[in-house]
Amino acid sequence: MLLRLIGKWLNAGVMEEELVSYPEAGSPQGPVVSPILANAYLHYVLDDWFHKDVLPRLQGHAFLIRYADDFVIAFTDEQDARRVMEVIPKRMSKYGLAIHPDKTRLVPFARPPRGRASRAARPGTYDFLGFTHFWGMSRQGNWVIKRRTASNRLVRAVASVSQWCRRNRHLPIAEQHKTLCQKLRGHFAYYGVTANGPQLKSFRTAVLRVWYKWLARRKRKPYPNWAWFLRLLKRYPLPPATPVHSVCRAAKA
Repeated sequence: MLLRLIGKWLNAGVMEEELVSYPEAGSPQGPVVSPILANAYLHYVLDDWFHKDVLPRLQGHAFLIRYADDFVIAFTDEQDARRVMEVIPKRMSKYGLAIHPDKTRLVPFARPPRGRASRAARPGTYDFLGFTHFWGMSRQGNWVIKRRTASNRLVRAVASVSQWCRRNRHLPIAEQHKTLCQKLRGHFAYYGVTANGPQLKSFRTAVLRVWYKWLARRKRKPYPNWAWFLRLLKRYPLPPATPVHSVCRAAKA
Protein backbone atom coordinates (compact mmCIF):
# COMPACT_ATOMS: atom_id res chain seq x y z
CA MET A 1 0.00 0.00 0.00
CA LEU A 2 2.79 2.43 0.92
CA LEU A 3 4.68 1.72 -2.30
CA ARG A 4 1.47 2.30 -4.25
CA LEU A 5 0.97 5.70 -2.59
CA ILE A 6 4.59 6.66 -3.28
CA GLY A 7 4.10 5.75 -6.94
CA LYS A 8 1.02 7.98 -7.14
CA TRP A 9 2.93 10.86 -5.54
CA LEU A 10 5.82 10.53 -7.99
CA ASN A 11 3.54 10.37 -11.02
CA ALA A 12 1.24 13.19 -9.96
CA GLY A 13 1.46 16.37 -11.96
CA VAL A 14 2.54 19.76 -10.65
CA MET A 15 0.50 22.90 -11.34
CA GLU A 16 2.45 26.15 -11.66
CA GLU A 17 0.73 29.29 -12.93
CA GLU A 18 -2.27 27.23 -14.14
CA LEU A 19 -0.01 24.92 -16.16
CA VAL A 20 0.33 21.22 -15.28
CA SER A 21 3.66 19.45 -15.82
CA TYR A 22 4.71 15.88 -15.13
CA PRO A 23 8.31 15.30 -13.98
CA GLU A 24 10.14 12.57 -15.83
CA ALA A 25 12.36 11.62 -12.88
CA GLY A 26 12.39 12.20 -9.14
CA SER A 27 9.76 14.03 -7.15
CA PRO A 28 8.48 17.57 -7.69
CA GLN A 29 9.97 20.39 -5.64
CA GLY A 30 8.32 20.79 -2.24
CA PRO A 31 5.75 17.93 -2.05
CA VAL A 32 5.06 15.92 1.10
CA VAL A 33 6.63 12.81 -0.38
CA SER A 34 10.11 14.38 -0.72
CA PRO A 35 11.13 14.25 2.97
CA ILE A 36 9.54 10.79 3.30
CA LEU A 37 11.61 9.40 0.44
CA ALA A 38 14.73 11.20 1.64
CA ASN A 39 14.41 9.73 5.13
CA ALA A 40 13.82 6.21 3.81
CA TYR A 41 16.56 6.34 1.15
CA LEU A 42 19.28 8.20 3.03
CA HIS A 43 18.82 6.07 6.12
CA TYR A 44 20.61 3.28 4.25
CA VAL A 45 22.74 5.35 1.87
CA LEU A 46 24.12 7.74 4.48
CA ASP A 47 23.13 7.01 8.10
CA ASP A 48 23.93 3.29 8.26
CA TRP A 49 27.04 3.72 6.13
CA PHE A 50 28.35 6.53 8.37
CA HIS A 51 27.87 4.61 11.62
CA LYS A 52 28.99 1.18 10.40
CA ASP A 53 31.77 2.00 7.94
CA VAL A 54 32.97 5.57 8.56
CA LEU A 55 33.07 5.98 12.33
CA PRO A 56 35.27 2.90 13.02
CA ARG A 57 37.92 4.24 10.61
CA LEU A 58 38.22 7.75 12.04
CA GLN A 59 41.08 8.97 14.20
CA GLY A 60 38.92 11.37 16.21
CA HIS A 61 35.26 11.72 17.10
CA ALA A 62 32.45 12.68 14.72
CA PHE A 63 28.68 12.84 14.57
CA LEU A 64 26.08 13.21 11.84
CA ILE A 65 22.94 15.37 11.97
CA ARG A 66 20.47 14.91 9.13
CA TYR A 67 16.99 16.26 8.38
CA ALA A 68 15.46 14.87 5.19
CA ASP A 69 18.17 15.49 2.55
CA ASP A 70 20.10 18.15 4.50
CA PHE A 71 22.90 17.02 6.78
CA VAL A 72 25.91 18.27 8.72
CA ILE A 73 28.86 16.15 9.87
CA ALA A 74 31.07 17.45 12.69
CA PHE A 75 34.63 16.19 13.20
CA THR A 76 37.24 16.73 15.89
CA ASP A 77 40.05 15.88 13.44
CA GLU A 78 40.55 17.89 10.23
CA GLN A 79 42.13 14.99 8.35
CA ASP A 80 39.09 12.85 9.06
CA ALA A 81 36.87 15.59 7.65
CA ARG A 82 38.92 15.83 4.45
CA ARG A 83 38.91 12.08 3.92
CA VAL A 84 35.14 11.81 4.34
CA MET A 85 34.68 14.85 2.11
CA GLU A 86 36.43 12.97 -0.69
CA VAL A 87 34.43 9.78 -0.17
CA ILE A 88 30.89 11.19 0.17
CA PRO A 89 30.48 12.17 -3.55
CA LYS A 90 31.49 8.64 -4.55
CA ARG A 91 29.07 7.12 -2.06
CA MET A 92 26.21 9.27 -3.34
CA SER A 93 26.93 8.65 -7.03
CA LYS A 94 26.84 4.91 -6.37
CA TYR A 95 23.12 5.26 -5.68
CA GLY A 96 22.35 7.83 -8.35
CA LEU A 97 22.57 10.84 -6.04
CA ALA A 98 24.75 13.94 -6.06
CA ILE A 99 25.66 16.49 -3.42
CA HIS A 100 25.07 20.18 -4.04
CA PRO A 101 28.39 21.67 -5.23
CA ASP A 102 27.73 25.11 -3.70
CA LYS A 103 26.26 24.03 -0.37
CA THR A 104 28.80 21.28 0.37
CA ARG A 105 32.01 22.58 1.91
CA LEU A 106 34.45 22.22 4.80
CA VAL A 107 34.00 24.85 7.51
CA PRO A 108 36.49 25.39 10.36
CA PHE A 109 34.23 25.62 13.41
CA ALA A 110 36.45 25.10 16.44
CA ARG A 111 35.83 27.10 19.61
CA PRO A 112 37.68 30.45 19.44
CA PRO A 113 40.47 31.09 21.96
CA ARG A 114 39.61 32.64 25.32
CA GLY A 115 38.94 36.34 25.27
CA ARG A 116 37.68 38.35 22.34
CA ALA A 117 39.36 36.89 19.28
CA SER A 118 40.00 39.05 16.26
CA ARG A 119 37.82 38.62 13.20
CA ALA A 120 40.66 36.87 11.39
CA ALA A 121 40.90 34.30 14.20
CA ARG A 122 37.18 33.56 14.35
CA PRO A 123 35.92 30.33 12.78
CA GLY A 124 33.60 30.22 9.80
CA THR A 125 29.81 29.99 9.71
CA TYR A 126 27.42 27.59 8.06
CA ASP A 127 23.71 27.51 7.20
CA PHE A 128 21.52 24.60 8.22
CA LEU A 129 17.71 24.35 8.24
CA GLY A 130 17.24 28.07 7.69
CA PHE A 131 19.68 29.22 10.39
CA THR A 132 23.19 30.61 10.17
CA HIS A 133 25.29 29.00 12.93
CA PHE A 134 28.21 30.99 14.33
CA TRP A 135 30.30 31.49 17.46
CA GLY A 136 29.40 34.49 19.59
CA MET A 137 29.95 35.86 23.07
CA SER A 138 27.38 35.21 25.78
CA ARG A 139 26.42 37.79 28.38
CA GLN A 140 28.84 36.08 30.77
CA GLY A 141 31.71 36.55 28.31
CA ASN A 142 31.91 32.91 27.16
CA TRP A 143 32.01 31.63 23.60
CA VAL A 144 28.75 29.91 22.64
CA ILE A 145 27.22 28.71 19.38
CA LYS A 146 24.49 31.10 18.27
CA ARG A 147 21.91 30.97 15.50
CA ARG A 148 20.29 33.67 13.44
CA THR A 149 17.88 33.57 10.53
CA ALA A 150 19.78 32.91 7.31
CA SER A 151 19.78 36.01 5.13
CA ASN A 152 18.26 34.26 2.12
CA ARG A 153 15.43 32.85 4.26
CA LEU A 154 14.70 36.30 5.70
CA VAL A 155 14.53 37.84 2.23
CA ARG A 156 12.30 35.00 1.04
CA ALA A 157 9.94 35.38 4.01
CA VAL A 158 9.57 39.14 3.49
CA ALA A 159 8.98 38.65 -0.25
CA SER A 160 6.28 36.08 0.48
CA VAL A 161 4.45 38.45 2.84
CA SER A 162 4.78 41.30 0.34
CA GLN A 163 3.28 39.16 -2.40
CA TRP A 164 0.37 38.19 -0.16
CA CYS A 165 -0.29 41.80 0.83
CA ARG A 166 -0.26 42.90 -2.80
CA ARG A 167 -2.75 40.25 -3.86
CA ASN A 168 -5.06 40.77 -0.87
CA ARG A 169 -4.76 44.51 -0.28
CA HIS A 170 -8.48 45.03 -0.96
CA LEU A 171 -9.63 42.61 1.72
CA PRO A 172 -11.06 44.12 4.93
CA ILE A 173 -8.29 45.28 7.24
CA ALA A 174 -9.49 42.93 9.99
CA GLU A 175 -9.01 39.92 7.69
CA GLN A 176 -5.57 41.11 6.59
CA HIS A 177 -4.59 41.66 10.22
CA LYS A 178 -5.68 38.14 11.19
CA THR A 179 -3.64 36.50 8.43
CA LEU A 180 -0.55 38.64 9.04
CA CYS A 181 -0.67 37.76 12.74
CA GLN A 182 -0.73 34.08 11.80
CA LYS A 183 2.23 34.53 9.47
CA LEU A 184 4.24 36.36 12.13
CA ARG A 185 3.46 33.81 14.84
CA GLY A 186 4.44 30.99 12.50
CA HIS A 187 7.73 32.71 11.70
CA PHE A 188 8.47 33.38 15.37
CA ALA A 189 7.54 29.79 16.30
CA TYR A 190 10.33 28.48 14.06
CA TYR A 191 12.98 31.19 14.10
CA GLY A 192 12.32 32.42 17.64
CA VAL A 193 15.47 31.01 19.27
CA THR A 194 17.92 32.49 21.72
CA ALA A 195 20.08 35.32 20.29
CA ASN A 196 17.91 35.66 17.18
CA GLY A 197 15.92 38.61 18.51
CA PRO A 198 17.40 41.21 16.11
CA GLN A 199 16.44 39.13 13.07
CA LEU A 200 12.93 38.62 14.42
CA LYS A 201 12.56 42.37 14.90
CA SER A 202 13.88 42.97 11.38
CA PHE A 203 11.26 40.64 9.96
CA ARG A 204 8.46 42.27 11.95
CA THR A 205 9.59 45.75 10.87
CA ALA A 206 9.70 44.62 7.24
CA VAL A 207 6.17 43.21 7.54
CA LEU A 208 4.95 46.53 8.96
CA ARG A 209 6.45 48.48 6.08
CA VAL A 210 5.10 46.05 3.48
CA TRP A 211 1.61 46.18 4.96
CA TYR A 212 1.65 49.97 5.03
CA LYS A 213 2.90 50.09 1.44
CA TRP A 214 0.05 48.02 0.02
CA LEU A 215 -2.63 49.54 2.24
CA ALA A 216 -1.56 52.96 1.02
CA ARG A 217 -2.00 51.84 -2.58
CA ARG A 218 -5.61 50.81 -2.15
CA LYS A 219 -6.68 54.38 -2.97
CA ARG A 220 -5.02 57.05 -5.03
CA LYS A 221 -6.26 59.96 -2.94
CA PRO A 222 -5.73 60.81 -0.18
CA TYR A 223 -2.44 58.97 0.27
CA PRO A 224 -2.38 57.81 3.93
CA ASN A 225 0.71 58.86 5.86
CA TRP A 226 2.69 56.95 8.47
CA ALA A 227 0.82 58.65 11.34
CA TRP A 228 -2.42 57.16 9.98
CA PHE A 229 -0.80 53.74 9.91
CA LEU A 230 0.41 54.06 13.52
CA ARG A 231 -3.14 54.83 14.60
CA LEU A 232 -4.27 51.76 12.68
CA LEU A 233 -1.74 49.60 14.53
CA LYS A 234 -3.20 50.65 17.87
CA ARG A 235 -6.46 49.03 16.81
CA TYR A 236 -4.83 46.14 14.93
CA PRO A 237 -1.51 45.45 16.66
CA LEU A 238 0.84 42.82 15.26
CA PRO A 239 2.46 40.23 17.57
CA PRO A 240 5.75 41.30 19.18
CA ALA A 241 9.03 39.76 18.03
CA THR A 242 9.44 37.31 20.91
CA PRO A 243 11.95 34.42 20.93
CA VAL A 244 9.60 31.50 21.54
CA HIS A 245 12.39 29.00 22.22
CA SER A 246 14.46 31.18 24.55
CA VAL A 247 16.96 29.41 26.79
CA CYS A 248 17.00 32.40 29.13
CA ARG A 249 13.21 32.35 29.54
CA ALA A 250 13.26 28.58 30.19
CA ALA A 251 15.98 29.02 32.84
CA LYS A 252 13.94 31.69 34.64
CA ALA A 253 10.86 29.49 34.63
